[in-house]
Amino acid sequence: MCNDPGDLARYPRREERDLAMLEEAGCEVAWLPTVSDMYPDGFATTVSVAGISKRWEGEHRPGHFDGVATVVAKLLIACEPDVALFGEKDFQQLAVIRRVVADLGLPVEILGVPTVRDSDGLALSSRNANLSADERQLAVALPTGLMNAARGIEAGEPIGPALAAAKQAFIDAGFLKIDYLALVDAGTLEPLGEAAGNMRLIAAATIGHTRLIDNVEVSRH
Repeated sequence: MCNDPGDLARYPRREERDLAMLEEAGCEVAWLPTVSDMYPDGFATTVSVAGISKRWEGEHRPGHFDGVATVVAKLLIACEPDVALFGEKDFQQLAVIRRVVADLGLPVEILGVPTVRDSDGLALSSRNANLSADERQLAVALPTGLMNAARGIEAGEPIGPALAAAKQAFIDAGFLKIDYLALVDAGTLEPLGEAAGNMRLIAAATIGHTRLIDNVEVSRH
């Protein structure tokens, strides 16, 4: 259920390391279904989420969230957890999953896990392994630009100039393809022209051959 088979092929896989980390954390059971387990011959059903999935990642990766919604719904139905945790780094994905659970009446509580960052601020991601040493150093401009813009907006800076400064910081660092950079409502993910309520700054940009996404919370009191 991936809209870009090449992206799927490039995605880093470290199952043995992940299992070792789970065991160290006290995990007793891990289920690793195969593709045929999840999508047997004749599979023909897709879960599609309207509205919240259409902008941002949905626009730049057509069909992506249909795959996310379908596989997550299947996993939740199969495992029947009381609570499921999803990282806030993929903020739109978290919103889509919450919509799926609410709309299908699945008896599970979805909790967002705050983004885990490296010491320099770069969000931890499997895709970071695809960065060269130079790109890894420059990639910190993504979270730094977002955080600077967030602090500016919180201090009353107009949204337009704050976003323009962040975009220029991305470009100066070598992010030559910026898919989006926006201030959005944290609940609906609709773009905001003025600061209000619970907000997120979201961005997706490519450095070298690696596409990175990130977001930061913005608060105005």
